[in-house]
Amino acid sequence: MTFKWIDSLEIALALIDKYPKQDPTQLHFTALREWILSLDDFDDDPNHCSERILEAVQQCWIDEI
Repeated sequence: MTFKWIDSLEIALALIDKYPKQDPTQLHFTALREWILSLDDFDDDPNHCSERILEAVQQCWIDEI
């Protein structure tokens, strides 16, 4: 399964697995974007990212932990 920018929850879960000790509230959006792009299962156009998308991923991450 591959992730697209619209898959906020799936991206957040993958980030939790990859960075279990990271506090998502302390992560800058620039770093969050790079981390998402580095996920093995992420397959979407890097230029389609927006602050709103990153906020959604961050909120899902917060909700899950």
